[in-house]
Amino acid sequence: MLKGFGDIFRIPDLRKKVLFTLGIIVVYRIGAFIPTPGVDAHLLKTFFENQKGTLIGFFDLFSGGALSKLSIFSMGIMPYINASIIMSLLQTVVPFLEQISKEGASGRKRLNQYTRIGTLFLAAIQSYGLTFWMQSMKVGGQSIVQNPGPSFQMLTVLTLTTGTVLIMWLGEQITERGIGNGISILVFAGIIDRIPSAIFDTWSLFKSGQIYLITILVLIAFIVALIGFVVFVEQAQRKIPVQYAKRIVGRRMYGGQSSYLPLRVDQSGVIAVIFAVSIMMFPATIAQFFPNTSFFHMITAWFARGHIVYNLVYAVLIIFFCFFYTAITFNPNDLADNMKKQGGFIPGIRPGQPTSEYIDKVLTRITLIGAIFVSFIAIVPDYIFSFLNAEFWTRIISGTSILIMVGVALDTMGQVESHLLMRHYEGFMRKAHLKGRIY
Repeated sequence: MLKGFGDIFRIPDLRKKVLFTLGIIVVYRIGAFIPTPGVDAHLLKTFFENQKGTLIGFFDLFSGGALSKLSIFSMGIMPYINASIIMSLLQTVVPFLEQISKEGASGRKRLNQYTRIGTLFLAAIQSYGLTFWMQSMKVGGQSIVQNPGPSFQMLTVLTLTTGTVLIMWLGEQITERGIGNGISILVFAGIIDRIPSAIFDTWSLFKSGQIYLITILVLIAFIVALIGFVVFVEQAQRKIPVQYAKRIVGRRMYGGQSSYLPLRVDQSGVIAVIFAVSIMMFPATIAQFFPNTSFFHMITAWFARGHIVYNLVYAVLIIFFCFFYTAITFNPNDLADNMKKQGGFIPGIRPGQPTSEYIDKVLTRITLIGAIFVSFIAIVPDYIFSFLNAEFWTRIISGTSILIMVGVALDTMGQVESHLLMRHYEGFMRKAHLKGRIY
């Protein structure tokens, strides 16, 4: 494996991609520490110390700690993700957008432009709501905002919206010129950044006698087992055998070989989880506009992390987006038509429509299994951490964050390994290859 990592820097093109990605991540992390003007940093730190383990602390995890600092990247990439979700949904119900999506590269370019405009619009609305929440934040009777009012709101909206657009641009640069999916890489970087502080907190609690060594060992064993389970399911495939008929072209004979069609159990990967998290932010975002309304306080309480309503809605959203993402990225009809044109068929299944129906049936079953698995991993570990009296880990190594970290790491390493194998280098492992997901 170490030789595989060393080979990365022997290929000029791959080396440039990796270094470019790392450079973008550094820029992103620097931006997470640039504060929004007009905020008392000391009171802000005290306020977020009291929010650990809450839904606000969970959202701070996906902003890479930028929300707790109220930096220029406070809103993170969520407005872009929400705009992408809306655009994907509209493509299924608006014929005009559906037609554009079928125009190839030019169509995708137009849809990406619409998504960027939507991101700008959503970022402006969300940042405006955030200003109301910021002005309502108080510690010991003191307001965190030094000079509240319209001028503060206008400056903050401009700052945060610009920050979100910059993050969107950085993510697109990684996708186009670097390695991996840019948006997922930035979310991954924000989560990884919190792990050293969690290790330090664990050590401090151990030295003070608040947590025992056996608890730490059980915690480590559980996390390792959980990561191994996630890797196993993320790499799991249902292989459908495919046979190609023999055909003669000129004086040569083609076909006759056997192959298989690999269908991933978790076809959506981390995308379904990120989409579900972004939707879960909507109630909190709307509540920011009405900080003193009892009804929205009740809604916020229902959607507090760990509440039964929150967990049920979160699980349903994950299952929905697993099926939704699979439906928009995998078309059984096109696959069956291509197999028929190439003389391929599934043994025992007639070519054409019966093949499409068979693939759709198999895909639906394994997607359901994968969706239930993802929901289980996203919710259950929080209860395990609570049982082990290690709730402070839930804001760092929650089930959701493990799914994202492992999924993004596997996909990125899969793309790197593809570059290595394409240039006749060995992969990271001699006896197996990573099954990277193509975005």
